[in-house]
Amino acid sequence: MNLEPQQIFQLVSLLTVLALFSFSLRGHLNHARWFRRWEADRKARRDAELAAEARQNGQDGDAPKTGPWG
Repeated sequence: MNLEPQQIFQLVSLLTVLALFSFSLRGHLNHARWFRRWEADRKARRDAELAAEARQNGQDGDAPKTGPWG
């Protein structure tokens, strides 16, 4: 089976696009993973700040949370 130059070019182009897509997808997935971890850390810090503030004010910091996030 002989491949014509146009077919070889199309095959190389397709493989190049596939490689670029896979690198781009990997970058997007890494960013999403980083953002989820950052958001969880931020929430943990905020919860710790609220608990410390509640302890300073003499309130129970372990009270059940209410509200849409809680």
